[in-house]
Amino acid sequence: MVENRPYLTIITHVILVAGLIIVLFPLYIAFVASTHLTEDVISSVQPWFGDQLVENYGTVLRSGKENAGGVPVGIMIWNSLIMALGITIGKIAISIISAFAIVYFQFRFRMFFFWIIFLTLMLPVEVRILPTYKVVADLGLLDSYAGLTLPLIASATATFLFRQFFLTVPEELAEAARVDGAGPIRFFIDILLPLSRTNLAALFVILFIFGWNQYLWPLLITTEADMTTIVMGIQRMLFVADSVPEWNLTMATAILALLPPVIVVVVMQRQFVKGLIETEK
Repeated sequence: MVENRPYLTIITHVILVAGLIIVLFPLYIAFVASTHLTEDVISSVQPWFGDQLVENYGTVLRSGKENAGGVPVGIMIWNSLIMALGITIGKIAISIISAFAIVYFQFRFRMFFFWIIFLTLMLPVEVRILPTYKVVADLGLLDSYAGLTLPLIASATATFLFRQFFLTVPEELAEAARVDGAGPIRFFIDILLPLSRTNLAALFVILFIFGWNQYLWPLLITTEADMTTIVMGIQRMLFVADSVPEWNLTMATAILALLPPVIVVVVMQRQFVKGLIETEK
């Protein structure tokens, strides 16, 4: 019998509210700072909203910050969105097909190839950055969306997770599909993909945020201002030579940069949680 202890409920809610305040307080300060003049933000921490919200957000959306390249935030968000979606969709597509081949097809050295893929986890982008850059430069993909996304779309982690999930699918489903005359592609599309819906959602959220937060790779292969991503833009706003950072515009850009990942998490929250719970798989 579960005892009803109201004081435990109160304590739990107090802890949750305290944690929520700790997490949201920096965002509140950033948003408040984005509504003030630069002089007000530099002089002291502002506890309440100012009257420059429309002006500051309009400035970064229309023209950007002059001493940081003058690239509008809208263009930077668009570049980051294309890169994040390209990386996410590419990683999921390649990983799920690779896992399908490893689990459901019998060919020589398939486990050897799987472990080779798995061992690439020890080789992050930072380790192979120079040869990757050389290949991209030789292919003429600098300052292009293909150059931003293609070198990052392979994912050993996603391949491993899909393989582990496919191993839990009853063999009777594959046998029933064969009896009904369904080929491998039909079995993959009609059975495995619907069963993988929650896993796809969870990976989509994780990989989208991974792609959105990329900084080093876009910094290396982009030289044109129009290819600047939002993370690069924030960094350039913070470190400006011979001038004081305009913290109000920087905070406005940071708040705008939060919106796409937050929207993705909120929209896919239920499927994301299900994809992380073993009993829901």
